[in-house]
Amino acid sequence: MACVLEAPLRMSVLSEVTASSRHYVDRLFDLDPQKVLQGVIDMKNAVIGNNKQKANLIVLGAVPRLLYLLQQESSSTELRTECAVVLGSLAMGTENNVKSLLDCHIIPALLQGLLSPDLKFIEACLRCLRTIFISPVTPEDLLYTDSSVISHLMGLLSRSRYTQEYICQIFSHCCKGPDHQTILFNYGAVQNISHLLVSTSNKVRMQALKCFSVLAFENPQVSMTLVNVSVDGELLPQIFVKMLQRDKPIEMQLTSAKCLTSMCRAGAIRTDDPCIVLKTLPCLVRMCSKDRLLEERVEGAETLAYLIETDVELQRMASITDHLIVMLADYFKYPSSVSAIADIKRLDHDLKHAHELRQAAFKLYASLGANDEDIRKKIIETENMMDRIVNGLSESSIKVRLAAVRCLHSLSRSVQQLRTSFQDHAVWKPLMKVLQNAPNEILVVASSTLCNLLLEFSPSKEPILESGAIELLCSLTQSENLALRVNGIWALMNMAFQAEQKIKSDILRGLSTEQLFQLLSDSDVNVLMKTLGLLRNLLSTRPHIDHIMSTHGKQIMQAVTLILEGEHNIEVKEQTLCILANIADGTTAKELIMTNDDILQKIKYYMSHSNAKLQLAAMFCISNLIWNEEEGSQERQDKLRDMGIVDILHKLSQSSDPNLCDKAKTALQQYLA
Repeated sequence: MACVLEAPLRMSVLSEVTASSRHYVDRLFDLDPQKVLQGVIDMKNAVIGNNKQKANLIVLGAVPRLLYLLQQESSSTELRTECAVVLGSLAMGTENNVKSLLDCHIIPALLQGLLSPDLKFIEACLRCLRTIFISPVTPEDLLYTDSSVISHLMGLLSRSRYTQEYICQIFSHCCKGPDHQTILFNYGAVQNISHLLVSTSNKVRMQALKCFSVLAFENPQVSMTLVNVSVDGELLPQIFVKMLQRDKPIEMQLTSAKCLTSMCRAGAIRTDDPCIVLKTLPCLVRMCSKDRLLEERVEGAETLAYLIETDVELQRMASITDHLIVMLADYFKYPSSVSAIADIKRLDHDLKHAHELRQAAFKLYASLGANDEDIRKKIIETENMMDRIVNGLSESSIKVRLAAVRCLHSLSRSVQQLRTSFQDHAVWKPLMKVLQNAPNEILVVASSTLCNLLLEFSPSKEPILESGAIELLCSLTQSENLALRVNGIWALMNMAFQAEQKIKSDILRGLSTEQLFQLLSDSDVNVLMKTLGLLRNLLSTRPHIDHIMSTHGKQIMQAVTLILEGEHNIEVKEQTLCILANIADGTTAKELIMTNDDILQKIKYYMSHSNAKLQLAAMFCISNLIWNEEEGSQERQDKLRDMGIVDILHKLSQSSDPNLCDKAKTALQQYLA
């Protein structure tokens, strides 16, 4: 019986809840326009701050009727305006409310409303549009489906301070990426919005500033334009600097700093310009202080990380401003005590978002330590820093894990730290774990870090090898992601440097000849160069050269021929000739060159090449083949003399290039000895 009763019970609860709301909807259908207007006004008052009432009215079908009334030419302007206000109020509820409004095609209806001559109605439509567009469930592209919309919005900017505020807010929320930036830029966003930066309304100035912040981000075209725009005789960078001052609202300071940061990164403002060094950088460091709100500290640290990311002088300056390195350590201890945050809602919010602080701190540490050894040392000596990074590598948040790996990668550029802190904390273990199963963006940075941990002076190299790294790296070389292919082969190249024969054999076995050829015919020159570097490291020390060439000689010689015949740059050809020089240094391996007339002709050709680097590399091959103290040298010398090599050596001994001249004379001495 309970099962039978359950459904009617639920229905009765719903009908009870909606019954109290039904009369609001019913009044929208009254034949008397005055009663309809009063019904909409009463509905407006009923939904303010009442999410349950909003949901009920949406369920009861209020939205289609409100939109119908809003679009009817016969509706009075007052009624249409009140409908837009109620729809805006419904949009301020939950995300599901916004989805329901979108499903009823509210955006085209509101955009149509913007063509009205009545300003109050336009403002109500814009306010509602603003509320809908700032919701995360609204696709930004809905703003760009008809190009005339952007043009019309630009035209409405001059109508009132409310149109200015709402339109700027719509633009800043709907500008995601270069395509949107280009559309807004081409429709005159810079010219139409720049004068709003000196508006008497704080809200308008703030929204205009946010617009420029998103328009300029990673966009050289916009940044280069902004730097030359002036408003009331003052250049925009100067206006932004004024907005950075301590007496301005924090949000304004931060957003101005973001504008100047984007312009600096785009090359529109020099990194040593006083507005960056004396204003923007100190302002962003100030935002990292523990007396700022969580979101301000996050945004401050992330913007500062972006500002200094590629400039060593800014990194040095930031590192000694307001004890920043120590200050960032507080990001990991937040919130430290309940008493510090009296507001329980704020505490709850901050506990949920504390991971964003850790992410921001890792990002900023990564930028600070990108180049300077002393800064890296200070970062690592900050309390529990290595433990924090290790913990960060296994956090549930992908963004924190990525930032922790970036930080580790930055610090792994230090030879000193690779030998000490990285070994003391066995950083390679969590790093290998991250590499087992992670999204590509994390894999790219983690594999870059692994490349550094596999350098020959790194104590981590041996345990990494023992933990199955070869198989992992060989699999990375097959990735469709270019950066992963480069890093996979780069790490193997580092691994092969001065390695034991067994490791070299394991690498060749793991890669397979087929994969080696695949990498040597890769369209990306970085992959090709690293693969050649790997081959060069594999083919070093005579016993190793002879062993590898006895098992893989035919395929390697094929690959060398392929590259020397292909359309490749000087560096690629030089590296290939160096591989041949290594093969020529083998005891038995050199016969693979001497019995290959095609290869010998190629070496001869490059000895007379117009590029000195290629000539020198070809000479190394010849020197190794004719060296007197080795068995069979006489026969090899005779064969090469018959090919005309000695004549070329005589010519080169007269070369104006001292390296070529010396090398040629040394080779000729082998013939005279």
